[in-house]
Amino acid sequence: AQKIAFSYGLTTVDDAGLDRHTIELIDSLQKENRLKMRIYAMVSGDKQAQIDYYINKGIIKTAKLNVRSFKVYGDGALGSRGATMRSSYSDRQNHFGALIFNPERYREMAEQIAASEYQMNTHAIGDSANTWILKTYKEFLKGKQNKRWRIEHAQIIAPEDFTLFENIIPSIQPTHATSDMYWAEDRIGKERMKGAYAYKDLLNIYGKVALGTDFPVEQVNPFLTFYAAAIRKDTDGYPEGGFQIENVLTREETLKGMTIWAAYSNFEENEKGSIEVGKLADFTILNQDIMTIDGANIPTTKATATYINGEKVY
Repeated sequence: AQKIAFSYGLTTVDDAGLDRHTIELIDSLQKENRLKMRIYAMVSGDKQAQIDYYINKGIIKTAKLNVRSFKVYGDGALGSRGATMRSSYSDRQNHFGALIFNPERYREMAEQIAASEYQMNTHAIGDSANTWILKTYKEFLKGKQNKRWRIEHAQIIAPEDFTLFENIIPSIQPTHATSDMYWAEDRIGKERMKGAYAYKDLLNIYGKVALGTDFPVEQVNPFLTFYAAAIRKDTDGYPEGGFQIENVLTREETLKGMTIWAAYSNFEENEKGSIEVGKLADFTILNQDIMTIDGANIPTTKATATYINGEKVY
């Protein structure tokens, strides 16, 4: 997995929903220098004992591992109609999806995590799930600055909920838009699609977006992420004008979302995310300039070298 990730120019991976055993295994492999990849490990929030353990232990930060967040699961996926919707799915009446936990459980977790140094990062796809998680965040973040809590995916947002992102980071995966665009409107209808995959709208509210690949659900290739965000087409060039093109990100916004803003979402902007004096020498050399080439050629981009801490790892 590391070899594949390095071959695509990745230097840090956010691994979401890990148990204690896996985190400790990662730490031991990194200490032996067998695992060179830097990892932002999100502890799985599915067990209370695990939440208690890490909150009592506090932030764990080594040269290559950062443990300071919980991945919480709000609902399921849109494709399986597991995403929690405010009203019926357009293609299945009286079906709304479902939250993973009892609604009150999210309040309990948020209250406990808000009183700690840890970050809460919650998977929310449907408009109902996003509403509940955003309102829960708001309740327990009152008066707390710089917690940087994230909504993972932020896929379908009700019109009145966009403003709730003013102090909550949208952590989004642009290829979801181009993977789902063929059938998403069948699931949720034209009206709800206006608030779906609305990356520019989310950026305009918070001022930053963290962009990821969501592998292994989607491909590891970050150039497909870049292409989906900045071009909004599939690799065959469909649709001609771009999918919901009003929510396209500029190439500069996309690059920031995959570098400095992503680092910010991990509380790591002072050590990585840009090439500056005093920061880690983690960088990638590409075979072409993704900021200027024809958009259609972005998916053909390759990493010709990847460096971690000044060491050439690919």
